[in-house]
Amino acid sequence: MKIGKDAQDSWRPRTQMVRGGLNRSEFGETSEAMFMTSGYVYEAAEQAEDAFKDRVDRFIYSRFSNPTVDMFQDRLCLIENAPACRATSTGMAAVFASMACMVKAGDHVVGSRAVFGSCLYILTEILPRYGVETTIVDGLDLNQWQEALSRPTTCVFIETPSNPGLDIIDIAAVSDLAHAAGAKVVIDNVFASPVLQKPLELGADIVVYSATKHIDGQGRCMGGAILGTEDYCENTLKPFMRHTGPSMSPFNAWVLLKGLETLELRVEQHCRNAANAAAFLSDLEGLTRVVYPGLESHPQHELAKKQMKDYGNIVTFDIDGGKERSFRFLNALRLIDISNNLGDTKSLVTHPATTTHQRLSPEDRASLGISDSLVRLSVGLEDVEDVKEDISQALASA
Repeated sequence: MKIGKDAQDSWRPRTQMVRGGLNRSEFGETSEAMFMTSGYVYEAAEQAEDAFKDRVDRFIYSRFSNPTVDMFQDRLCLIENAPACRATSTGMAAVFASMACMVKAGDHVVGSRAVFGSCLYILTEILPRYGVETTIVDGLDLNQWQEALSRPTTCVFIETPSNPGLDIIDIAAVSDLAHAAGAKVVIDNVFASPVLQKPLELGADIVVYSATKHIDGQGRCMGGAILGTEDYCENTLKPFMRHTGPSMSPFNAWVLLKGLETLELRVEQHCRNAANAAAFLSDLEGLTRVVYPGLESHPQHELAKKQMKDYGNIVTFDIDGGKERSFRFLNALRLIDISNNLGDTKSLVTHPATTTHQRLSPEDRASLGISDSLVRLSVGLEDVEDVKEDISQALASA
């Protein structure tokens, strides 16, 4: 039993997060069913032939598609207002597949320098092995984008807000330049989540997520997603995924469906807590810099206000005293956990220079504002007063 798409399209976002894509079996279950199966049976050999020749639309093998995964994809499409979606095993699988499916030797790709370390590795190490030329630019400098996109380009990759520096890139402006060069624009929207930013409405062509972050939001499982046009997802992405296999498991899809039900509620509270924590940190002695898009001191505050609904749950700050004092601060925390994950109900903190971006040279880290003093805080859903008290005592101890 599946509610018609027209009816679901008319629902408001919070209703879509709870009921979107729901496809009940003949048993009429309340919760989404978990179809833990690798394959599907046929009543006759002719049915199998028809299925593999695409004469009929049905499930063949869970590497290709699965009812529970389909529900997750359909729900995320409604939330993102995207025509189509393909779920992946991890966020990095989504990033790689989104670009690898459409590039070939001799193609040109342009990427923003301020991205997650593994994303930069794909751009600068993996794609060039297959003959793809990559140009890396300062994502905040439109002149650099214009120069890099002055010749035919296949793909542009952007992360905004960026990890960990929280740079805000003008999606609409870069998309206009990219489209003039014939490129599709891929946005890693993980820091914003579909609640806070809609890249497709701003001109982007493709959106990728690590569903491991806010979509799950409780540190339970891995997952990723790629959203775009029906033509891209069906004719370019689907064959690549079908034959390379970065598919999402039915169990993880079920967990992530449950995460989507509370996504907006959690993200809204995350933002309230993060804004409170950022204001508190701004007045705290012992810090040399605090970065949060919601602060008026953020260089792209006005742009963030324009293209985001709110400012997210990530705050970064530099501790006076370098790596040594930053480590003492992390080790003195009693409530906040040291972890390189983010978007969790629990507040998490990491030291990017020695974890997520440790592969970069000191010079490259410096160009991204990633000093040995920088700490990235993912503000959770605890009482924010407890989070602030933990920061205060840890900084005093450091």
